[in-house]
Amino acid sequence: MEIKDLIRNIEGFPTEGINFKDITPLLRDKEGFRYSIKELAKTLNDIEFDLVVGPEARGFLVGAPLAYETNTGFVPVRKPGKLPYDTISHEYELEYGTDKLEMHKDAIEPGQKVVILDDLLATGGTVYSTIKMVEELGGEVVAVRFLIELEFLKGRDMLKGYDIDALIKY
Repeated sequence: MEIKDLIRNIEGFPTEGINFKDITPLLRDKEGFRYSIKELAKTLNDIEFDLVVGPEARGFLVGAPLAYETNTGFVPVRKPGKLPYDTISHEYELEYGTDKLEMHKDAIEPGQKVVILDDLLATGGTVYSTIKMVEELGGEVVAVRFLIELEFLKGRDMLKGYDIDALIKY
């Protein structure tokens, strides 16, 4: 199955000059969605881990099913003010300012092995922030996975030293 065919390109969204990779056709396609989660799980066959961590919002859409498929737990990473319990946070740079992500303080126990999964690797800022919070709580990031990687944005450069893989590369 060619899951790349299930990714819709939307020119000029959210701003002019951006070619947005829309995963909603993939999510809608029951065979394509299931296949992509199983393929992501295969990339982790030789890796022992306890939790999947997924950043808001599309990381939830692929992270929770991967956790289910691999019989592990799932931890959401959210925008500020969205989590109901005590949190830690990490701020990161955007091309037009800064943004911040949060995670519950008790989401990761020291020594737990973690896989971070997001839908898209662009510049790497979101996942880098997620990595920093996992490590602050004493977790070990054993792998970072993506449905899609935009290679020309060189997000891997920010994530050097981590086991990174993506199903689809542009």
